[in-house]
Amino acid sequence: MANSLGITLKEARLAQHLSQRAVAQDICAQSMLSAVENGQYTPNAELLIQLCQRLHISLSQISLAQDFAVSSRSRFNTQVSELCNQHRYHELRTYLNSEAVLSAIDTADQTQAYYYYLGVTDFQLGSLTVAQQNFRLALASAGTKRPTALTRLCYGSLALVAAHEGKTQTTITAIQAALAYLDETPYEENLNVLFYLAAYATEKLGDLSTAATYLSQGIAYAGDHNSHFMLANDYHLLAILSARAAKNGEELMATQYETMLTTLFHEKVYDDF
Repeated sequence: MANSLGITLKEARLAQHLSQRAVAQDICAQSMLSAVENGQYTPNAELLIQLCQRLHISLSQISLAQDFAVSSRSRFNTQVSELCNQHRYHELRTYLNSEAVLSAIDTADQTQAYYYYLGVTDFQLGSLTVAQQNFRLALASAGTKRPTALTRLCYGSLALVAAHEGKTQTTITAIQAALAYLDETPYEENLNVLFYLAAYATEKLGDLSTAATYLSQGIAYAGDHNSHFMLANDYHLLAILSARAAKNGEELMATQYETMLTTLFHEKVYDDF
């Protein structure tokens, strides 16, 4: 897992054409960054947050590994993906509501994708009630009763909306629906997002310990499928939770780290040192 984290940070650095020296400056020694990138050292919470900030890895800027089609016409899908990934939500809402896009939707799967993106747009623009309605329309539009990745993402998104509204039981129910029998769903990298959504939602409710557990599960899930998609975001949020826990009490921080280590590295915890 340390190696996967290192790969993620290195890819972000190279994508921005930055040297190790430039990224490490005023944060840590270049040799330490090299060790992190090569999987030889796992950074602590403070260091990880600083590296993510330097590399502009933001919790609010998550894109899907692979976008969903709202039409059989590729130009519509490309435009939706670009606007969403660039977080141009006002433009995306206008585009999704255009007659051209609406008339190009042909199948149940495309209808579900359409309402999903509309829900994401409304959520990002602060229209929680409308976002909830669109996510529910997306669930109702599913072409199959089998929970697909998109169906699960809709439940995860509903959990986040409910958490922002302070609805604890609704949040928990939606998370359970998102993760239920996950091993029966064919793997695709978008499923990695579910654990982050679950953690982000429970963090919003103030349950830091459960949020940390979801993140640890998400990191392990990605590793089990040889993927590093979402790992940087998972580690980043876990680092923030750990830092916050240190302010709230050492016991909570220790519990979070213990959960992370046992889940990630399958280490046995000994009571008798």
